[in-house]
Amino acid sequence: MKYLCLVYLDAEHWNACNDTACADYVQQLAASQHFVGGEPLHPAHTATTVRVRNGAVTLFDGPFAETREMLAGFYLLEARDLNEALQLAAGIPPAAYGSIEVRPVRELQTAASV
Repeated sequence: MKYLCLVYLDAEHWNACNDTACADYVQQLAASQHFVGGEPLHPAHTATTVRVRNGAVTLFDGPFAETREMLAGFYLLEARDLNEALQLAAGIPPAAYGSIEVRPVRELQTAASV
């Protein structure tokens, strides 16, 4: 089963974890066939939020919600169950500076998938 691990950091700790530590962990995850994908993100001030209401598109600078911790990146993992996904998420280096939200990935229910 796939699990998305969302990395959240506050502005103070945005660069606290170096890229090498993250790359090393990705190599470990890939070697154990748990790594599906993932990338770091630029800071929240570089984001644009898109909303469509009644066919009208509205753009907003930055993230839509004001939060202390911002989405900093993600890891998409393959794990046998939630317990294994949580163990893998605990090893993600930025967990020492922020938080990791672990969420199961849901497959789309379409006519082709039924």
